Amino acid sequence: MALPRLQLFEFNDARWAPPVLRSTLVEALSRAIRWGGLLDGAIEPLARCLKAAGTSQVLDLCSGAGGPASVLSEAMAQRGHDVHFLMSDLYPAVAAWEPLRAANPSRLDFVSEPVDATAIPAELGAGRVRVMINALHHFPPPLAREIVRGLCRDAPGVFIAEGLVRNPLSFAAMGPMGLAALLATPVLANDRRVARALLTWFSPIALGASAWDGTVSALRTYLPGELHEMVADLDGWTWTSGEFPHSGGVGAGTWFSGVRASGASAARPAPGRD
Repeated sequence: MALPRLQLFEFNDARWAPPVLRSTLVEALSRAIRWGGLLDGAIEPLARCLKAAGTSQVLDLCSGAGGPASVLSEAMAQRGHDVHFLMSDLYPAVAAWEPLRAANPSRLDFVSEPVDATAIPAELGAGRVRVMINALHHFPPPLAREIVRGLCRDAPGVFIAEGLVRNPLSFAAMGPMGLAALLATPVLANDRRVARALLTWFSPIALGASAWDGTVSALRTYLPGELHEMVADLDGWTWTSGEFPHSGGVGAGTWFSGVRASGASAARPAPGRD
């Protein structure tokens, strides 16, 4: 029997938490995802979704610092999938996205204005599969349902993935790589290195917050069956889902994919804005 979902707080999305702590946690997670290949198992399901939808264009919602979009775009290119990601967020992290776009201009772009996942502008969504990675668990069920259905509106396809499953031990599988990424942050960060070092090397604050956030993220994660229920009454869609292993098979993540019957004839995407 699955554990009940708990809507607890996380430091990295608490507006009262110090910005340097939130950015440290987000950057460490992005590095852990990259270094540990934690989203490798989502690559082929996403590629199948894009192929079925008849597009190579992705609108990435709730992009955060851009880590998942950057990792997935590079990994897909290495596997021969030519995919372009357009990053977006309600709180655009332009400073974090600019170097990612500069390093991969043919695969990454971003929208500098806020984008609400429940009300995606038509010019941004046209012809693009809507993708949300490691983000849906932040939202309580009523808002999560509204977001999922917002992703579907006029979309050729939808793809949602989480690097965790609903188990308090799920985050523990990421522990070694997560710890390495966290300890490296003061060295690899582009700003506020002293403050990050104080939080990470000279106090337990960042480690404690990271352990809390990771465990809570697992307990917040939506099960594929719950996502299927959110879209059960939408006509003209084909939905699939599954799990993928990571961290040497100790950890696991989930993916959820939908393709509209008319996706192959969707309008071509408008140019990305910066």
